[in-house]
Amino acid sequence: MGGLDFAGGIVVHTTAGISALVTAMMIGQRRGFPQTLIPPHSPALTMAGAGMLWVGWFGFNGGSALAAGAGAASAILATHLAASAAALTWIAAERIKIGKPTSVGVVTGAVAGLATITPAAGFVGAGGAIALGVIGSLVCFAAVLFIKHRLRVDDSLDVFAVHGVGGMVGSLLLALFATRAMGGVGLARGMTALHQLGVQLLAVGVVALWSAIASFGIARGVALFWPMRVDAEAEYDGLDITSHGERAYEMD
Repeated sequence: MGGLDFAGGIVVHTTAGISALVTAMMIGQRRGFPQTLIPPHSPALTMAGAGMLWVGWFGFNGGSALAAGAGAASAILATHLAASAAALTWIAAERIKIGKPTSVGVVTGAVAGLATITPAAGFVGAGGAIALGVIGSLVCFAAVLFIKHRLRVDDSLDVFAVHGVGGMVGSLLLALFATRAMGGVGLARGMTALHQLGVQLLAVGVVALWSAIASFGIARGVALFWPMRVDAEAEYDGLDITSHGERAYEMD
């Protein structure tokens, strides 16, 4: 039908996001959620990890061109511009919403931009990449708040709200930003932006439905042999101790 997905916004990020949402709902909330939100134990390590992820994403998106040529270079540039725009947008939204921009916000925003540009990296120009980063960051920021505080789903790493929503937003908006009028490479002959949007919407919907059903079935099957969550005592003690017999940090 002519669906477009350059590097996996549908088959990677939509799949992962929906699967995470389904399994998080099945497992249930951690103790104290959502009144007590557990932040990363080390924002410095979070920043370092995100930096490695950001660089690795160049290979993820650029490599989808299947050749070391202009297409790969364009995809890498689009990836970097979208991530940068999204990171700046996220901390601006944090500044407005909670009064302070955070390092974890920079990381989350960058990943939102990376997820959003993934399906479109090889199809859009520089301006489209920046626009996708900004739009994806704002939509994902709203999704994080909605999922955690309204739906009260304890998706600890915001996989659905950032990866899933970002991938879906990018998959849909590429129908517009891939057109030559918006600086993109252009759509297939005879394909209008509206028609492309319909195809993209169908693709996202089918993959989301498949992922939800498959993930539910897999989780149920695994639960027949192994509990989906630890007991209350193990949760209180922490999984570092109960699963590994050690802590990341020993406190006096």
